[in-house]
Amino acid sequence: MNPSIKDVHDQASSKMAKSVEVLKKELVGIRAGRANPKILERIVVDYYGVPTPINQLGNITAPEPRMLVISLWDTKMIPAVEKEILKSDLGVTPSNDGKVIRLIFPELTEERRKELVKLVRKYGEEAKIAVRSIRREANEQLKKMKKNAEISEDDLKSGEDMIQKLTDQYVKKIDEIVKEKEQEIMEV
Repeated sequence: MNPSIKDVHDQASSKMAKSVEVLKKELVGIRAGRANPKILERIVVDYYGVPTPINQLGNITAPEPRMLVISLWDTKMIPAVEKEILKSDLGVTPSNDGKVIRLIFPELTEERRKELVKLVRKYGEEAKIAVRSIRREANEQLKKMKKNAEISEDDLKSGEDMIQKLTDQYVKKIDEIVKEKEQEIMEV
């Protein structure tokens, strides 16, 4: 394989892997039937002038399937953390006893589950669009290399085939991730 074609392939592979990682991060924020401490990762609290994620302000545990308990190291931060949770799109109301904050997640309704599945599919489609866009960029790079006589017509064809295989591989991975998340959401 021509070294420059390998560079284009590796670069595309790396970018596609990042697209899959972004999808996984997006999906972590979508809660299924169970409470997952990771859904709080996106919530940021102003900690003495520094925007800080909740998971860096204390311990987050899930003692029960539908409950999260946040034990802050600085209990003076409880009101600020509660305020940010209320402002977020989690749809839960925090309660505290002066020491810890409890988040009790309601059972998901069938309607809400279907909405979440649609959202998961939308994120999956966005990830696929990103992967296809990376494929297009890689193919354009290969065509430019052919135009500049850096590679032959055969190299161009084999390079495009490799990029297509890579694209198919990542699209399949995205479909699997989306399907897994849908099943997690729909299981009661």
